[in-house]
Amino acid sequence: MDNNVGTIIPIAIVLYLGILIFMLASMWRVFEKAGRPGWAAIIPIYNTYIMLLVAGKPGWWLLLLLIPFVNIVIEILVVVGVAQKFGKGGGFAVGLLFLPFIFFPILAFGSAEYTG
Repeated sequence: MDNNVGTIIPIAIVLYLGILIFMLASMWRVFEKAGRPGWAAIIPIYNTYIMLLVAGKPGWWLLLLLIPFVNIVIEILVVVGVAQKFGKGGGFAVGLLFLPFIFFPILAFGSAEYTG
């Protein structure tokens, strides 16, 4: 039996990088729709700070994201805030939380408008 690991790993890497680039482009566009700099999506901690501002939450909540278990609650509040700022409901917030690679592109490239 052939060992296909040698062909699966490069395919997985290319797929992962494709999803990563697509998510980066989606976050860039979401930030621009919210009136924030799009390039902030590529700066690791700064993009979280900008996402807090997009969600209408205070920037100091970034420190709360460093506390175990508290960060889960804060992340839920952030995605609910982002969904509300784009005129979406609780179901969309659940989608942002569990399937961000599907729901962030919907926000980014769909007709949703930021109501900040």
